[in-house]
Formats: sequence, structure tokens, C-alpha cells
Amino acid sequence: MMTFNTITLITDFGDYYPGVVKCAIKSCLKCLKHEATIIDISHEVEPFNVYHGAFLLFNSWKYIKAVHCAVVDPTVGSERKAIVVVCKNSIFVGPDNGILYPAAKEAEIVKILEVKDNVFDFLKECIRTHTNKNVTLSTTFHGRDIFAPASAIASAGKIEKFGCEIEEDEITKIDLFNFKVKNDKVKCRIVFNDRFGNAITNLKSEVLQDVVGIEVKGIYFPMVNRITDVDIKEPFAIIGSFSTLELCIREGSAKDAGLKTGEIKIKLVR
Repeated sequence: MMTFNTITLITDFGDYYPGVVKCAIKSCLKCLKHEATIIDISHEVEPFNVYHGAFLLFNSWKYIKAVHCAVVDPTVGSERKAIVVVCKNSIFVGPDNGILYPAAKEAEIVKILEVKDNVFDFLKECIRTHTNKNVTLSTTFHGRDIFAPASAIASAGKIEKFGCEIEEDEITKIDLFNFKVKNDKVKCRIVFNDRFGNAITNLKSEVLQDVVGIEVKGIYFPMVNRITDVDIKEPFAIIGSFSTLELCIREGSAKDAGLKTGEIKIKLVR
């Protein structure tokens, strides 16, 4: 199996927890005598929002050949599987809740492995070797205890020794672009609000070819090509960097105007 010199991370872990995950990865890499750079894509996924994590992974994986570890895991400690999805030029590691599927599908799935506590046993032995300390498997932090060592092992090209192959129809799938269009009425989803308060939706750009504006929650958002096409504090709609519709207020916050994560109904103005 191919090796990788980069591991990327997407989580909803916030500040402290990602550092511990990276320490666990580095410990395993040292045991494996393998080197890999760790890139933090984001640790600010909305807590428990698997859809948000899947969206960020889908839009970031293609920029580098890597092991991509994505952990938004609201059912951690349950019977849900821990999986490693081996693709043509990438590997995806995370819980079996759909977070990996859209990106892995686009990356061309080769095989899917279920990993269990044996990856933690590897981490445990690495820690004992390096620090002479003992650790126990947590039911609340599989990002550190399962997915960190699995990512390191995958990057070294040895994950097949730790996993059991399963079929694609055995894993959880989600559809990122499950919007519905009927005439000029659309039911879509605000995936997340970015740090500027912009409402990032899953509505693809091709739906908006002849659209001059969007009506939602009593607010009219004119379609523009550039942020500077409207005055400060004015609403606007734009095709953003994800190639989907974004609803914004220039130097303001669409979130404060009530456009928050979840399903929304909008009207297309032509």
C-alpha cells in the first residue's frame, strides 16, 4: 500500500483536544519510523454537525495527496464503526457516520477497512516505549485513541494489517447536495456560518445561472459578482469559494439576521 507524507485534520474539537491528537499521531509515527506533516484544516466545525465536517472535507481533500482524518463524532463510544477508506490517491479516516463518504466517493474508493481497538493497542505500546507510561482507551475520545493511530499507521502504508475489509453498502452515506428545486422555490441547507457570519449553503452554482436575486426571510439578496458591488451593511448573494450560494451582509452578519445552520426555503428571482 502507498505511503503518505501528509495527514490533514478536520474536527469539532476546538482548542485543546487537537493538540493531544497530534501528539498521539507523532508518537505512532516515531514508532513506525515514518515522517508526516500534520495540517490543521479546521477544528471549528460546529459541534456535532457531521454535515458541516463532511462539507469541509469534500472541499479540501483534493488539494493534497494525504491521509485525511475527519472526526465529528456525536455517537463516540457507541457501536458505530471506525473506518479507513482507501481511495485512488488518498486515504480517509474517521467514524462511520457519513462524514467521509462524499469526499471518498469523489476520490474513487478502492477498499474500506473497519479498524478496532488494535490500533489503540499500537498507540499504547508506542507511549509505553517513549515515556514508560500507561494509557487506557477512552469511550469519549476516539479522535486521540483510535483515529490518531489509524491515521499514522495509514500514512506509513500499514493499515491493512490492522483492518478488516467491509463493503461500501455497509457504511453510512450522506448526500451533501440534497437540495430540491420546484419552479423558483428551493429547499436547501445552510451548512454553516463562517467567521464573518456569511451563510454558506449547499445550493450549487448551476442552479443560479439566470438568477438576479434571492428572497429569504423577508430579505432580498441581489446576486453579485463581487462583495464591493453593494454598500457596507447591505445584503447580497454570491457564488462563494465552495461554488455554492452564499448569503451575506457586507461587513455585517447574515447569521445575526436569522440565517443560521439548517434547512431553509428560498425564492429565486429572475
